[in-house]
Amino acid sequence: MDQTTELQAAAFRRLVAHLQSRTDVQNIDMMNLAGFCRNCLSRWYREEAETRGITLTDPEARELIYGMPYRDWQAKYQKQATQEQQAAFAAQPKDH
Repeated sequence: MDQTTELQAAAFRRLVAHLQSRTDVQNIDMMNLAGFCRNCLSRWYREEAETRGITLTDPEARELIYGMPYRDWQAKYQKQATQEQQAAFAAQPKDH
């Protein structure tokens, strides 16, 4: 592994750790502000695994990103989206 790849991997690990620690930040907020969320990140991870011949299910990829099974994270931390959040989400371009 070259230095660039090592740095990218380390930054990715820090991003995942940061997202795991910021359970107060809802996915809809991330989608509305940044155009991606934890689910997107887990899907990208799974898709990259597939391109390398590695079988990874959506629940497995999500657990890697969330640090726990997705259903557990939802039960502990996910809040009902407000009408404002839903409206902002509906207005977002769906290009990801």
